[in-house]
Amino acid sequence: MKLTRRKFIAGLSAGATLFAGPGNRSLASTTPKPSRPNVIFILADDLGWGDLSCYGRPDYRTPNLDRLAAQGVRFTDAYSGSAVCTPTRCAFFTGRYPGRLKIGLVEPLPATNHDVGLDPGHPTIASLLKKVGYDTALIGKWHLGFRPEWGPNAHGFDEFFGVLAGAADYHLHKNGLGQPDLYENLTPVERNGYLTDLFTERAVSYITKRRTAPFYLSLHYTAPHWPWQDRNGGERVTFTDKKIEPVAMGRGGSLKLYAEMMSILDEGVGRVMQALRTAGLERNTLVIFTSDNGGERFSYEWPFSGEKGDLLEGGIRVPALIRWPGTIPANRVTHQMAITMDWTATILTAAEGKPAEGYPLDGIDLLPVLKGTTPVSQRTFFWRIYDQDAVRQGNWKYFRNGERRRLHDLSVDEHEQADFSLTKPDVFERLASEFQKWDQQMLPRLRGRD
Repeated sequence: MKLTRRKFIAGLSAGATLFAGPGNRSLASTTPKPSRPNVIFILADDLGWGDLSCYGRPDYRTPNLDRLAAQGVRFTDAYSGSAVCTPTRCAFFTGRYPGRLKIGLVEPLPATNHDVGLDPGHPTIASLLKKVGYDTALIGKWHLGFRPEWGPNAHGFDEFFGVLAGAADYHLHKNGLGQPDLYENLTPVERNGYLTDLFTERAVSYITKRRTAPFYLSLHYTAPHWPWQDRNGGERVTFTDKKIEPVAMGRGGSLKLYAEMMSILDEGVGRVMQALRTAGLERNTLVIFTSDNGGERFSYEWPFSGEKGDLLEGGIRVPALIRWPGTIPANRVTHQMAITMDWTATILTAAEGKPAEGYPLDGIDLLPVLKGTTPVSQRTFFWRIYDQDAVRQGNWKYFRNGERRRLHDLSVDEHEQADFSLTKPDVFERLASEFQKWDQQMLPRLRGRD
């Protein structure tokens, strides 16, 4: 039989396949392309920078979140995209500064506003991951629009189970107007149970589901956001007037009740991590845990000043924990500055996706920093909310509140009390000028609080 060149090469290939074993692998099989990771992005609601015991909370413990920190990287200088929830969620889903979108200007979206939502045509982290073959789900809080074309299913999520508004009663599952607000995709549903537990149970079920594609799960808890309720009840508010929502959010609660809500949240994250281990998915899952803004009055913010709604550090500095066993080293702390949009870019890179043309991301991929292959880099971040502006560049922080403008050196005064604007006028004017240039690239801000 005549041995042609084609048959000869085919025979070599077959032989290589036949004899490729543990001690005799072909070159191709010794360097397999790693599979893309699953991704779980866990977003707490109104969780302050110091509200985890691994960040210094003195009056209760968060053992499961502390364990997550020990198994990966803990950020000391992570920031939210805004000081309130709707703009930050807009920043994460789009990977862009919230001021680039109309929904990002609403600070935050009240339950009475059905006039604006996340633009239907705007790409999101979910739609971009879906495009490269991921299964996608959002469990928890949306808060980016109440009409179907503004909902999660219209923005790349195969599945949605959660609430649309900014706050919900943990037992009755009603929004701030007293209206039912628990959905399965676009269908209102009734479920018995404490809201944090319902989200945890659905997340565990999603993780353990049999599938052939990698998954992306956004698990957006409403805890520890008001109303202050634990599994046994807690504060109940009777909603009789549309104007009662902001008033009610300032009532009631206690440090003890807050601690119990945090314990339930911590327990939920522990159950989610256990589900990963049970399913054998731990080493191929990127997990990110953070908060949408600083905490409220029961949060522990020391050494920072300010709280949710402020552009002082207490309103925008948030905890951030990242774990990916075998890829990201364990038990590390980084002082790398990070912001909400970075998680979008990092997830997209890990999943081998890319931004949509015409929609460049404002965040950067932090995987090189997380892996320890790139040193901490200097960054510049910008914020605006209500009548406040802020810029952080290195250790310098420019802050305007109304007519008052200040310059803070966070390396010596994280409490933001000392004003360096007169002793460092060059830095002060540079940051003020950079803010103005950035601000001109954003949509005009809305005047007055929504």
